[in-house]
Amino acid sequence: MSQDNANKLRYAIPTGCDGCPLLQRCSHCTMPETHETIVFDDNGVCNICHQHEIKHEKIDWAARQKEFADTVEEYRGKYSYDCIIPYSGGKDSTFVLYEMMKTYKVKPLVVSFDHGFYRPKHLQNSDAILTKLGVDFLKFRPNMQIVKKLMIESLKRKGDWCWHCHTGIFSWPMQMAIKLNVPLLIWGESTAEYTSYYDFDEKEEQDEEAFNKYINLGITAEDMVGMLNDSSITARDLEPYTYPKLKDLKAINYKSICYGTSHPWDVRRQVKLIKDELGWENDEVEGLPEQYGYTKRECAFNGVRDYLKFIKRGFGRTTQLTTDDIRAGALDRETAVKLIQENDGKKPASLDPFLEFIDMSEAEFNEIAKSHAVSPWQVDPSKLPKGKKLHDQDEWIYSKDANL
Repeated sequence: MSQDNANKLRYAIPTGCDGCPLLQRCSHCTMPETHETIVFDDNGVCNICHQHEIKHEKIDWAARQKEFADTVEEYRGKYSYDCIIPYSGGKDSTFVLYEMMKTYKVKPLVVSFDHGFYRPKHLQNSDAILTKLGVDFLKFRPNMQIVKKLMIESLKRKGDWCWHCHTGIFSWPMQMAIKLNVPLLIWGESTAEYTSYYDFDEKEEQDEEAFNKYINLGITAEDMVGMLNDSSITARDLEPYTYPKLKDLKAINYKSICYGTSHPWDVRRQVKLIKDELGWENDEVEGLPEQYGYTKRECAFNGVRDYLKFIKRGFGRTTQLTTDDIRAGALDRETAVKLIQENDGKKPASLDPFLEFIDMSEAEFNEIAKSHAVSPWQVDPSKLPKGKKLHDQDEWIYSKDANL
């Protein structure tokens, strides 16, 4: 794209950020140039929007579903469980679990890496659904004192405190596959839905390549041991975040695949399905319009994560969700811009208990966040408006106001 055309597509979506630089944004959706995998064509349309054209127009989904079904049959009945389904209780993993049981009739082992910040309603809803479905469920919650140290180190180095969550969610189920000899793992959507680490015409798998490409932030568990420089923490303590050796995975003939690589992903339809069939529930989500209460409602500190993204990249989760809706034909761009103006860029009320948990001042947090800003974006977090408190914040064990 010529520089003149790029400049024409640079504009501001006011979100309480006076004086912030103008960002080039996709002429179809609203995703800005600071997104990690974005590229624009000569008309200013981003590569992720083009990926959705491939999704809807060029993929032979029937053939892919046949191949997926054949894979399931290859593993069926040969082990204690037909497959492992990693499960957070969010909309995506709940849908995959439901489909694998009702459509593919598998006996799954449901495994969950509990990152430590699940909200009360989410836990209650997940327990009810697992009971209704009738599954064997294995849950692991790591040492939260070690988690705290990992969060601080990850925040400082990458501007992302979720390293323990990213790596644990993907490593621990793979470890269980080896230890329990259940070699087939079924994950959720393809990353092509939201980024371009992989394309829809690739058969993406959740393997070691994906783990090192975008999941672990470029930091292995072995790296993290050295980075922490804490004699009380050893490689054994970080084993839950360690991706298994490839030779051990091959020894069980593992297959780790995304359901969304073989089936056309449709979040709106899927959410309706799990609500109707399982009683899955929305919740208030920090920093999001009410209609998006189906996403990221499980994590107490998701608002902090989205706030970090805004400080670093100039957009938040409302931008992400409205772009998804635009690509699906479920929302017009004008309405999306209005929602972004009303919701992105607010300091979350959850920032206070988050900072208390990791023993960090807001000033230090802001300086770390700003140091990871992606050019040309820059913002002074101290001047951003504050968002409202979630209805259950006082129930969190991380809140100083919690009634424990």
